[in-house]
Amino acid sequence: MVLEHHSLVVDKGVIVELLPHDDADKKYVAIEVVDQRNTNVLMPGFINMHAHMGMTMLRGYADDLNLIDWLRDHIWPTEAKFISPEFVNDGTELALAEMIRGGQTCINDMYFFPDVGARVIDRVGIRATVGMMVIDFPSAYAKNAEEYIAKGSALRTSYANHQRLRFSWAPHAPYSVSENVWLKIRDLSNEMKVPIHTHLHETKEEVEMSEKGIDHFARHKSDLKISPLENFQRMGLVTKQLVAAHMTQLTDKNISVLADAKANIVHCPSSNLKLTSGLSPIHKCHTAGVNVCIGTDSCASNNGLDMFMEMRTASILGKLVASDATACPAYTAITMATLNGARALGVDDITGSLKVGKSADFISINVDSLEMLPMFNVVSHLVYVATRDRVTDVWVCGARLLAGRTLTTIREADLMARTKAWNAKILKFKQDTKAGATLPPVTA
Repeated sequence: MVLEHHSLVVDKGVIVELLPHDDADKKYVAIEVVDQRNTNVLMPGFINMHAHMGMTMLRGYADDLNLIDWLRDHIWPTEAKFISPEFVNDGTELALAEMIRGGQTCINDMYFFPDVGARVIDRVGIRATVGMMVIDFPSAYAKNAEEYIAKGSALRTSYANHQRLRFSWAPHAPYSVSENVWLKIRDLSNEMKVPIHTHLHETKEEVEMSEKGIDHFARHKSDLKISPLENFQRMGLVTKQLVAAHMTQLTDKNISVLADAKANIVHCPSSNLKLTSGLSPIHKCHTAGVNVCIGTDSCASNNGLDMFMEMRTASILGKLVASDATACPAYTAITMATLNGARALGVDDITGSLKVGKSADFISINVDSLEMLPMFNVVSHLVYVATRDRVTDVWVCGARLLAGRTLTTIREADLMARTKAWNAKILKFKQDTKAGATLPPVTA
């Protein structure tokens, strides 16, 4: 629904009324008025449903590779060298600066040192579901799955009843987490009533190698010759708590299983295209009743955190995959990028739409420019025309995190200096080890 010439009234961080401008002027004596009538559009903030904020310092580190080579030969070795609380702190803050300036008000994150990520999120003031990362190999954060789980549980307890922070279990993938660990996470998810956020059916190799039982990096950690999704179903993991990222390899039967379970999938179109992971049939999924959300993935694979780009690409690519220009229309794309994410995280009673009683999580987009005119349909314009630099203001729980394109809770100059310092260190490592050297040498 589009309301024209309306004001949004906020009190104590909650939306209390949406009403015509003249009525608002008569009814309320405001402490603060932000008057953008005739120039801006207000909409719910974007909910980025799949991100790895802590690795933002690896933006563009290893490009033009397929997923397995990119991850195994470049990203994981470099993470092993640099992952630390400082790396995650600065990467998360850099990600949040970009996300807020691009109109994102809620993030579903997955990365090492989630305790550090949670502290940055809390300080900056955004809303997030923090993934309690679990993987079978040791890192600077934890030495084994048991320690990942123990640290995650303790972290969640330490933020009990936080207004903006929630938690999910975030086991990395079927090929990097053992079955006994998946069963443990299933039980903990049911006990805690929190989502399970993971990568699933991301590539053709992951599904084929698992179904054929071939020894391969991408094969799931099961002796059964079935797809990872079928194995998840066998283990009782395909439920409304499942938030499965990528899902490029889906049969009609898979889609029916997901729909029946009320499971959630996260479409990451730019990352999927860049790594040639595959084409997710999101129109089929949406039509079948699967809750389809949108995410950016990480800066290392995307290489940006731009939900306007993801929303537009999702809509256009969805039409191509479905061979139907009416598929994935603009309003559906906006819903996938906002309310559907809230539903997947179990916070749709709090955020995801502009409704009386919900948290004041919203953004303002300037549409008064040559690039945005003429405008016949505002919903269509938000998906197919608008870009993230048009976002002027962002509010979360009524607090203004972006004011006239200026971040209010992040010191930009300090963040720039720390980012450049990391850039120099990581570049030296790349040059010394030739890690990630995928491009041919430049010749005169």
